[in-house]
Amino acid sequence: MHVGKLVFSQVTDSLPMHAFRRGVARYDGSRYKKIFSCLDQYLRMTFAQLTHRESLRDIEICLRAQKDKLYHRGMRGNVSRSAVADAKERRDWRI
Repeated sequence: MHVGKLVFSQVTDSLPMHAFRRGVARYDGSRYKKIFSCLDQYLRMTFAQLTHRESLRDIEICLRAQKDKLYHRGMRGNVSRSAVADAKERRDWRI
């Protein structure tokens, strides 16, 4: 079993999370969202960008194939393709 941090976790650790949380608070991104937070969406979209995923279906399949490692990447649970699509549609793009 791997002992150190995953590469994705190392990349996300270097991101300015205080600026992200400030943006979420400014644009009220966490309002009425309890299951799929802005941070979860951000991590999934970052993963998709870094791994060159082309569609929501592609993102979902890739993440489900590695669901044992999601926790170590900072992502909580499985989220369906429709939840990701709804979040992208309803949340402010400036976040």
